[in-house]
Amino acid sequence: MGSNQFINEAWLASLDLHLTGQGYSYRTRWTYLAEAKRFLDYLAERHRPVREVTLQDVSSYMRRELRRLQASRTHTTIRTRLAYSAHESNRMLLRQAQGQWPPTPVLSTPLAAFHWGLCREYASWLAGVHGLATGTISSRQEEARRFMAWLGERATQENITHLSTHTVDSYIKFRTTTLCRHARKALATELRSFLKYLHLTGCISHNLAASVLAPKLYNFEDLPSALSDDEIRRVIRLTHEDHSVQGIRDYAIVMLLSTYGLRDSEVTHLRLEDIDWRHQTLRILRTKVATESVLPLLVPVGEAILAYLRNARPHTTIRELFLRSVAPYRPLCNLYQLVRTRITEAGIVRKSKWGSHAFRHGRAIGLLRAGVPTKQIADVLGHHSVTSTNVYLRLATEDLRAVALEIPEDAP
Repeated sequence: MGSNQFINEAWLASLDLHLTGQGYSYRTRWTYLAEAKRFLDYLAERHRPVREVTLQDVSSYMRRELRRLQASRTHTTIRTRLAYSAHESNRMLLRQAQGQWPPTPVLSTPLAAFHWGLCREYASWLAGVHGLATGTISSRQEEARRFMAWLGERATQENITHLSTHTVDSYIKFRTTTLCRHARKALATELRSFLKYLHLTGCISHNLAASVLAPKLYNFEDLPSALSDDEIRRVIRLTHEDHSVQGIRDYAIVMLLSTYGLRDSEVTHLRLEDIDWRHQTLRILRTKVATESVLPLLVPVGEAILAYLRNARPHTTIRELFLRSVAPYRPLCNLYQLVRTRITEAGIVRKSKWGSHAFRHGRAIGLLRAGVPTKQIADVLGHHSVTSTNVYLRLATEDLRAVALEIPEDAP
């Protein structure tokens, strides 16, 4: 066995170990290893060590693979699946070999280096000075990068000091052609933040943040979406009838949403240690307000979670409670698609927003109709102020009609 072949076998063994640890099926492992071997053979023909592979090498290989697949006259679906397998296997192999893939981009010009450094320092400022959440920082940094890329040569270290209101207005006009009012409002907020940072750090001489106008959004202009009690029961029943691995997981999630009115992130951030089986309690991290709540673990919810842990949750060292149902096993990022699928399967036609908040709002209405004091509802939902809870009063339309005053017939 030659030295190159020995090295390739070692990389394939390392990749196989990684795939096995992530819970990939035998068939998927076989496919990924076959694609990785083809890539390693390609590199060996060109005397390219796997530790020195670049994005250009991968692009050249993928172009060759796409030409080969097209010439093979296989079905389009199969070609797409094989191309995806090649891409994923290469990514995993190169992460094993180089520790990071894709690699950190090479900043080829002084302008690119200036933009990259400025946006990185802006992100540090958002975290250190304002203490914003990671998602908010990422969104604002992305808008800053988009703005700098649009400016181009006008945003060199020397020219950016001459940034004007007219230029900012032109960018906003460019960005908002296809955005709704809420998106334009978010854009204005993110752009104001970046312009304020540029002024505070001396990059621009005038504070242009005040010149960024945003559309007016009125409080309570839209009714929150909510599922009725009958709709919630229908979703729970149909989800409970799905005995697949995914169905058992989704049933536990739906029970949490409908019983406690939890936010999306409060469910996805649940960890194994947050469930105290001995004392029958559930610890909830209120991600929006950075507090914790301890709720009683009700029997139906506990049984649903226990069924998931026993029969559906993958065997892994990951501490988050709810994971993907197929490899690679990772914590769920959000519940939007999951909830939307279950609502659709229940035959419910939604005219407003989808998502876990439909359960949250429905739970709030149920508590209101049961005569639970608003303060207690606020505690259950994790609100800092009852003002936030009072929003849900608008959803109890039938209850409001019952106490409405009749208009006298002789009224002017």
